[in-house]
Amino acid sequence: MADRGTIGEVTKDEPFGELTLRTLAMPADTNPSGDIFGGWLMGQMDIAGGIAAGQRAEGRVATVAVDGFIFHKPVRVGDVVCCYTHVVDVGNTSLTILVQAWALRGRIADARVKVTEGVFTFVAIDLDGNKRPLPTA
Repeated sequence: MADRGTIGEVTKDEPFGELTLRTLAMPADTNPSGDIFGGWLMGQMDIAGGIAAGQRAEGRVATVAVDGFIFHKPVRVGDVVCCYTHVVDVGNTSLTILVQAWALRGRIADARVKVTEGVFTFVAIDLDGNKRPLPTA
């Protein structure tokens, strides 16, 4: 059985991790079919992952990889997109974060659905953009 922090595991009705970012899907973010662009959603998730990584790294981080991205359902205009983060692995200079995006359909908490998830890898960097060791936990 997969552990709860791995990509692709089905969680019934509850997000996994810490609520890190919340934003509203707007008409300007749609594709010609009227759904929110996947790239916009990936960007929001990268921001959420960067916030979580920056907190753990106690400073600046950069995204170095995105793996296992799964789009479960489309995001609609007016949905509140909630990004939840969970630190999956910590190395010497890098950390891996599971990010789940859930949508509150019509801005109603009881109408929450998981729309996307992905695994982001970040590296801690100094002011010059060079790798630096992560602080010990």
